[in-house]
Amino acid sequence: MRLVFAGTPEFARVALDALLAAGHDIPLVLTQPDRPAGRGLKLTPSPVKQAALAAGITVAQPRSLRLDGRYPEDAAQARDTLLQAAPEVMVVAAYGLILPAWTLELPPRGCLNIHASLLPRWRGAAPIQRAIEAGDAQTGVTIMQMDEGLDTGGMLLEQRVSIGPDDSAAHLHDALAQAGGQAIVQALQALQAGQLQARPQPADGVTYAAKLDKAEAPLDCSQPAAVLARR
Repeated sequence: MRLVFAGTPEFARVALDALLAAGHDIPLVLTQPDRPAGRGLKLTPSPVKQAALAAGITVAQPRSLRLDGRYPEDAAQARDTLLQAAPEVMVVAAYGLILPAWTLELPPRGCLNIHASLLPRWRGAAPIQRAIEAGDAQTGVTIMQMDEGLDTGGMLLEQRVSIGPDDSAAHLHDALAQAGGQAIVQALQALQAGQLQARPQPADGVTYAAKLDKAEAPLDCSQPAAVLARR
């Protein structure tokens, strides 16, 4: 399929690699602008940008996609670039920018999101860390048909991942990244075959994974789940 991919961190890079390995045509990648990193605060491209450039894919880095927002020129240029790319579908994984309605409506088959939880549990920014903090025994990835809500779209496919007492957030992140890459490839195969059916998220069991603040740094490191769940 002809895809546009939108993502930024390592979690998303794994999915991009899986889509390329599966033979999908990806003419364009969207990712966050380069950020200062390291002791010298040198501007550093995201893992997704690095992978896209290595694969010879055009990269766009708008500061916003909102045509009526703070950076309308960026958004307008991104819209023109997306129209030229003419994707059948957009795949989104930990992109970090809000997708306004025009973006969701541009691909004929919509936008599919790789979310690192079993929705509707842990909608939001930090599902991996919140699952560990809560002592969950299981999590996973959900491939979701995106809408304008916060991780509220219809569910297309799930892949479950167990959380062991010795699993850290870093270990779980890597397991979920691999699961996400596998799941999006499966979802696109089903979509091409006309076998992908969205089902609404249940009203019960909704929880929100708030973004981590600086005081919660241990949740994002290598401490085992059994230790973090007792905090």
